[in-house]
Amino acid sequence: MAVESLTGARSVAGRVLRSPALHSVVAAVLVGALFLVGTGADPLGAYGSVLSGALGPDGIGPALTTGTSIIGLAVALAIPMRAGLLNLGGDGQLVLGGIAAAATGLYVPLPAPLAVLAALLAGMLAGAAYAALAAVCQNQFGVPLLVSSLLLGYPAMSFASYLARFPLKEEGSSLPQTRRLPDGVELPAFGSSTVTVGLLLVLLAAALFLFADARTATGYEIRMTGLNPRFAAYAGVERPRLTLRLMGLSGAVAGLVGAIGVLSFPYRFIDGSLTAAGHTWTGLTAALLASAAPLGTALAALFFAALDVGGLAMERTTEVPRELTQVLQAVVIVFLAARLRLTWRRAKKPTGTKPSVRTEGDL
Repeated sequence: MAVESLTGARSVAGRVLRSPALHSVVAAVLVGALFLVGTGADPLGAYGSVLSGALGPDGIGPALTTGTSIIGLAVALAIPMRAGLLNLGGDGQLVLGGIAAAATGLYVPLPAPLAVLAALLAGMLAGAAYAALAAVCQNQFGVPLLVSSLLLGYPAMSFASYLARFPLKEEGSSLPQTRRLPDGVELPAFGSSTVTVGLLLVLLAAALFLFADARTATGYEIRMTGLNPRFAAYAGVERPRLTLRLMGLSGAVAGLVGAIGVLSFPYRFIDGSLTAAGHTWTGLTAALLASAAPLGTALAALFFAALDVGGLAMERTTEVPRELTQVLQAVVIVFLAARLRLTWRRAKKPTGTKPSVRTEGDL
């Protein structure tokens, strides 16, 4: 039994060490170090500031708060990506979930705990319905999901902006924001930190995604569709129906993140506040890095959240611009894409011939 456990542990360790994602992160760190050396900065000092800023006593709270949004959005975008579908409308679904939660919390006459639950459900329903609309555009009208989801995001953000600036605007305020939610209509925080129960909600969403992916027939259908859509269709998987379900789930999680943002400090919807940080695109990067695998997506999202928060500390202590962390994110994806392309080339090469890397012009 002990031998089997040791063999399993070695197998897992071997897969981790051979992971293209790990190689891409290491390569990005090395490239970042070269950039720092070229500018006369100390790479060890800069990276040490990132770690202490994200994981130190003053940084762990902001890192987990940022991680709440990034993990939630990464999971939301990974759900359809697991089946080879790309949802680029996360921003629109996010803000619709936020404004729906704000309106529900302000106007639904329920006790505070029930109002919080209603606001969360309203945010999820708003995001799910709008994401499903993108799936309908593809299934019924032939508009590619990538295009429909992206373009539908803009009217959603404009509509939420209109509501925050006019019908729901706080009277006497010069800012485009709604009134503060009533007392008690908020997610409980852990101690005096800004980390709320919202973190547990997004972790629960990630755990449900992991369970469904690994333990259910639907999860198997999703994976097979992502690996080989023609085989999945031949096996009886209805792609239009699957697309609608996955987009609805994706939008629901994105709307949940928007609702969490409104039910956390400052307990109101502020126009542009949910999308200004670019967490949707960071979540997409995390999902891409992990190939939409549930556990890997959550870990990659935490990694990028630490980079985001640690970059601020690095800028304060070493005067290295925080944009370096954004460069690292971009380099990670570039190296990952290059590594996967090389792997695919080798897989296609006939046995017995020397593998080579070709450019697009060689095709």
